[in-house]
Amino acid sequence: MAKLLTLRTLLVALAAIALPIALASDDHILPEEFLGQVFSGTMPPSNTVWITGEKKDIAETILGHKPDFLRIRYWGDSDRSAWIVDEVGKTEPITIGVVVNKNQIENIKVLAFRESRGWEIKYDFFTRQFNGAVIENQQRLDRSIDGISGATLSVKAMTNVSRLVLYLAESVSL
Repeated sequence: MAKLLTLRTLLVALAAIALPIALASDDHILPEEFLGQVFSGTMPPSNTVWITGEKKDIAETILGHKPDFLRIRYWGDSDRSAWIVDEVGKTEPITIGVVVNKNQIENIKVLAFRESRGWEIKYDFFTRQFNGAVIENQQRLDRSIDGISGATLSVKAMTNVSRLVLYLAESVSL
């Protein structure tokens, strides 16, 4: 009887550990699928922004660390563009797709979430806060983004990516 109780306890503990991982990795959107949705199947050619000089300094300020990339690809033109950026939440990269229309966020979507916690950022109740957001002085968003308890680092990653993409989109539209 004691062995059965111990086995049940072990199974419950393993399920409790595995559930957040399963929820975090249950779905993802391929970059091609995201871009197809954004551009209704007619995908424009990609362009590249090099993260050097002043852009590198500003990217470091926005992200709070040195960027892990030398360039970022985007699709579209100076009016409407789609960007795909990886940013680490706590320990794993989160792949985020951002659509910018006339220097404001039209849509933001989590394409792949690899963390064990914070997966709630992929839901519409959270992402719609970014719709219409623009950057102001010091590359800050023009609004506060409500956090999610237990997802602080994921929220921060998504907010920082939105700020970076808005800054870069503005820099290519000049």
